[in-house]
Amino acid sequence: MDRPAEHHRSPHASHCTLSRDSDQTLTTQLAQRFADRIRQHWLAPGSKLPSVRECARNHQVSTYTVVAAYDQLLAQGLIEARSQRGYFVRQAPRALPEHNPADSKPHPFQPSTPIDATTLIRGMFHEPGARPMPGLGTLPPAWLDANMLGTALRRVTQGDKLVPLTLHYGEPAGDARFRRAMAMRLAECGLKADADQLITTVGATHALDLVTRTLLQPGDAVLVDEPGWPVEYARLAQLGLRVLPVPRGTDGPDLAIMHKLAQAHHPKLYVTVSVLHNPTSTMLSPGHAHQVLRLAETHGFHILEDDVYGFLAPIHATRLSVLDNLQRTIMVGSFSKILTPSWRVGYVVAPRQLVERITNTKLLTSLTSPPILEQALGLCLEQGQLRRFGERVTQQLDAARSRTVQLARQAGCEFVFEPQGLFGWVDTGMDTERLTIPMLDAGWLIAPGALFHAQRRPSTLMRINFASSQDAKFWKALQAQRKRTTL
Repeated sequence: MDRPAEHHRSPHASHCTLSRDSDQTLTTQLAQRFADRIRQHWLAPGSKLPSVRECARNHQVSTYTVVAAYDQLLAQGLIEARSQRGYFVRQAPRALPEHNPADSKPHPFQPSTPIDATTLIRGMFHEPGARPMPGLGTLPPAWLDANMLGTALRRVTQGDKLVPLTLHYGEPAGDARFRRAMAMRLAECGLKADADQLITTVGATHALDLVTRTLLQPGDAVLVDEPGWPVEYARLAQLGLRVLPVPRGTDGPDLAIMHKLAQAHHPKLYVTVSVLHNPTSTMLSPGHAHQVLRLAETHGFHILEDDVYGFLAPIHATRLSVLDNLQRTIMVGSFSKILTPSWRVGYVVAPRQLVERITNTKLLTSLTSPPILEQALGLCLEQGQLRRFGERVTQQLDAARSRTVQLARQAGCEFVFEPQGLFGWVDTGMDTERLTIPMLDAGWLIAPGALFHAQRRPSTLMRINFASSQDAKFWKALQAQRKRTTL
């Protein structure tokens, strides 16, 4: 029989059965397993634990053992019992602000978006073990080209080139060589922007943050796609912004709802992904793009377009920034999805009148960005290595997608949108949050649909990474767990 999971082990590895040969009781082992996951943020605040009967069946113990384990978690303050609803991970207590009698006016907006996006992205910072995880958001390490990156680094630092790159701050706007090379890449996509309209950042999330901090104030309204990237919901809410979800369909946002929200709330910004949207991988249609730009002009809001998946898409895919020629649009992007997630090189492409303001925000928040890495990526762009590598990855991804779609359908799952790009938006037929814990017990990290909504709600959908979901064992485990959970 397997040994009980140790405290320091990643949850990826904690799928062993409870041990009846351990010095600890089954109750203690079960309580410890849930406690570890809650403390390590693998179970987000508000997550529902399996029912007593379901948990007993999954772990092959009696219902009395489960009740006793849940009682221990209640006593530790890690979970709470809700009448007629079950057991839930407890929300972390928030420190109350000091009361100032002179400040009688309430804050214009209290963030209601659940800040639990870290539950999903923590998977990026754990060793995934011997097999890839369907819930992760990056390409498998084996697909990436470390030799190309290493060669580029050596070339830009050889001889006397190293000293100026390491002993001085970089340029405020970023390395000039990278910005010139990136401007040429954008021109291939149809976006005419000079190098001085680019500002480098520490990844795409930093780029998004720079733009929102430059343009917005707490209480401002922001339109976002739903479903969408949970980190963005959480980030906007933490800045005290009003998050206004717009349903995302095959061609883009729901234009009627966007119009109503714009009329009622006067948003200052719309944050969107036009190309291979996360999590649906839908592509903005030209007709929808023109209507979105008309709404932006009518209601006076900017559009922040995240092009982080652009390297995986056809080069002339519809982009709002291209159609608008950077009038009301700002584009951001990075290389984390195509080249390396750890170098954290991103960029902002902005209208000329905003470049200095965004650069000033960068100086105040991060001073500069790493010129060595930017030069290395600039070299890869100049010599066409990144383009050729992207073509190879796209071919691999096409093959992986074909296999994954077949396995998913054999397991009784359906795709809500046409499978394309890196991610699939899959309907499992049951609440995927109920599947999260037992699938983690079986050694598989999934991304339940509830995480991709601005307000957490049950969802039968989940996001899968086509590159990491080719293992038939995963789909068999999912199919088996769906049957057990519905019993």
